[in-house]
Amino acid sequence: MNVIIKDALAGVIAFFRNKSRRRLVFMGLLGLFALGEFLVAGLVRRTFVFYSITNGAVIVEDRMLRRSSSREIDIGRYVEEALLGPVSQDSAPLFPRGTKLRSLLYRDGVVYADLSESAALPLPEGGEIFGSFHTLYAGIRRNFSFVKDVRFFITGKAAYFEEFNRIFTVENEK
Repeated sequence: MNVIIKDALAGVIAFFRNKSRRRLVFMGLLGLFALGEFLVAGLVRRTFVFYSITNGAVIVEDRMLRRSSSREIDIGRYVEEALLGPVSQDSAPLFPRGTKLRSLLYRDGVVYADLSESAALPLPEGGEIFGSFHTLYAGIRRNFSFVKDVRFFITGKAAYFEEFNRIFTVENEK
């Protein structure tokens, strides 16, 4: 039995004497650890677009959000996180502080999002209200490839229905 253990250890030591083999095994273990952590934590990376207060430049933030078994819940988490605003101090939020997601429904590839009345108010930092809705629209479509269209409502009333209908028609013609 001792001879078998000695031979096995000698083989392992000989294998790891080669520097490139050590690195390969280390990278493999690191990859397995990262995969395990990803599967256990259930996080997914989402991108958010905001704009600079000073010059209006685009600022992209990546955030890790908890994944669920429901597409509707995942989209709702994304919209709520977007409504919270940017992390960086020089960025302007898309909507005024206090804007809430009242309800969200996902059916047959279409997202119906109802926001509180403060979504219709202009931002103190400036910016166009339709531009904020369009940025949120583009973010949902970019982060969730299964979404075909997004319809926004403010306290139950359709917001920019015609504008988004034109965007949706142009995108589907491509």
